[in-house]
Amino acid sequence: MKIAVLGFGNIGSGVVETLIKNAEAVAAGAGEAVEIKYICDIRDFSSHPLKDKFITDFNIAANDPEIELVAEMIGGLHPAYDFTKTALENGKHVVTSNKEVVAAKGDELMELARDRGVRYLYEASAGGTIPILRTIADALRVSEITEINGILNGTTNYILERMRIEDISMAEALKETQEKGYAEAVPDNDISGADAARKICILAAAAFGSLVDWSIIPCRGIEEITVEDIEEASRNGRSVKLIARAVKLKGGKIHLSVEPMSVISDCPLFSVNGVYNAVLLNVKDCGEMMFYGKGAGSLPTAGAVIADICDIVRHKGCKSDDIIWRRDDSVFVPDLPRDIIDRTELRLGFPV
Repeated sequence: MKIAVLGFGNIGSGVVETLIKNAEAVAAGAGEAVEIKYICDIRDFSSHPLKDKFITDFNIAANDPEIELVAEMIGGLHPAYDFTKTALENGKHVVTSNKEVVAAKGDELMELARDRGVRYLYEASAGGTIPILRTIADALRVSEITEINGILNGTTNYILERMRIEDISMAEALKETQEKGYAEAVPDNDISGADAARKICILAAAAFGSLVDWSIIPCRGIEEITVEDIEEASRNGRSVKLIARAVKLKGGKIHLSVEPMSVISDCPLFSVNGVYNAVLLNVKDCGEMMFYGKGAGSLPTAGAVIADICDIVRHKGCKSDDIIWRRDDSVFVPDLPRDIIDRTELRLGFPV
């Protein structure tokens, strides 16, 4: 299958590198070779070893009948959404790592993909290397997911760990994180919790079927977390984590939130450190299940993108059973009932 890669930044370059370096393994997993025909980026790569593959006009790829799949890793809502919509309208599969597009337009794009007989996959948008969206889909075949608690941003998790270990301020830990390449030059989405908020909305939509606007959910980042907060949590045998939550309430209502929490030592999320992500599912009849993996870095996320590519290639021609979401902000409840708050403090911890 011939594909086009959109965006040659941190994740896009990782996808290209992995597809070329591991071409035989990818072909074995996909059932046929995956060939990059185009790499679309507005910047100049005329001196790059792959310079013959670079284009600046997406329409070249969109209108090329040889291109069957587009891997979108541009970031941001526009023009990524516009390019994705065009690709789907032209009958091309799309895979993405772009949580902004999935959180804002996922319901629309999934329906468009179904109407055009193609697929829109987004595993890399919510959990880094963790195949959590596939896991949620599989879990729903046999039982009901009632709650999701997760560390969904590897950057903030690394910052909090460095503050704890080195006894340094958030600003100092952020600078170190940027130097190591785990944080963007402008890390506002990470620090504010917006990145985690988009991801929990995606996970909740996958689990509960309703996509809620991420901007309306209660969200606190780590901007105001101090060394003193972390030291106090440690003295009490706890650990400060940025926790994203999705809880299914009675009557089909759901609660979503993002906030720093003082996590108890008995909770599986307590020991998740560094740039790692973790998702703790509560599944009816099965209890708690935790999934763990790297949440920052180009190659880990690239792996999730390539897994989606292989899934599409391997099942080319098969009828899709991908879940279609509905957009419904009316199901959202901003405040948790008291009994659930009490249970959370016993099972997970309490807000910092």
